Amino acid sequence: MILELLSVGLVISACLAIFLDEAVYSVAALAGTFFLTSMLYALSGAVFVAVFQFAVGAGTLAILFLAGEMLSEKPAKVPQKNLLSLVAVGVLLSLPAIFLSVSGQTGVFSAISFEEALWDLRAMDVVLQGFVIMTVALGIVIILHEKRKGGK
Repeated sequence: MILELLSVGLVISACLAIFLDEAVYSVAALAGTFFLTSMLYALSGAVFVAVFQFAVGAGTLAILFLAGEMLSEKPAKVPQKNLLSLVAVGVLLSLPAIFLSVSGQTGVFSAISFEEALWDLRAMDVVLQGFVIMTVALGIVIILHEKRKGGK
């Protein structure tokens, strides 16, 4: 039951992080996404992955928050109707996680547990998250350089 609630919260916070217009609220929703992802890993027994996810999330949030505040214009107040529709979309997207569950371990991969798979295959996760963070940082540098170049 707890895993289903965490997955619903994860999908809702991810939808809010993507579609909210205000940078501060979007970064706060992304923080919730990273935290809930870490909690899912920790409850699954992959504590090292949870700590790594939390640490990478904290660094990513710092970069995104600073870049969002520097580069974004201040939009008007977010209407409540828009916020409620985003939450409704998140709930609809999380319905399969609530009602459809994968039954026990079967097949070829039954010899390895979920925790062992996360730990043994962590190199791919580290490389992909590093690639995403470097892409975001490079994009921010390019945008700031163009903004500074156009301002002179």
